[in-house]
Amino acid sequence: MPKTAAKAEDMLKEGDPAPIFDLPGAGDEKVSLAALKGKKVVLYFYPKDDTSGCTKEAIEFNGLCDKFAKAKTIVVGMSPDSVKSHDKFRTKYELKLPLASDETKETLGAYGVWVEKSMYGRKYMGVERSTFLIDVDGKIAKIWRKVKVPGHAEEVLEAAKALKA
Repeated sequence: MPKTAAKAEDMLKEGDPAPIFDLPGAGDEKVSLAALKGKKVVLYFYPKDDTSGCTKEAIEFNGLCDKFAKAKTIVVGMSPDSVKSHDKFRTKYELKLPLASDETKETLGAYGVWVEKSMYGRKYMGVERSTFLIDVDGKIAKIWRKVKVPGHAEEVLEAAKALKA
């Protein structure tokens, strides 16, 4: 499990191969990047189920699921929450999109989103809200870091539409 924040020089860049993962998800799903090869994938990382910003982000992405599908793009949310937590979150807000559980934080670390944060002078490790658009060849086409939720899902949708299928 990553205990330290990713260093800037180790950060993924656009054009890099997306790190592969195979994780449990809500609703007894398996969420695997290898299984999605040949499809465009939006992988969005969020800190915690059922918190205000994370809920707004999930609802925004969920509301655009049909438009993402028309753009031949699959949206996957990922956080360090448990599958049980994801199940409750998904049911409560009627989310259709897959939610991957990375309790070990290995995938979060591989994508460089497990970072040191600070709140009220206290430092702690947590997820930096980030989104990765992965092309059909498994390469990172676009990265959004330190995401602000309002309008973000719409911006990602426009980038997904512009990316060749």
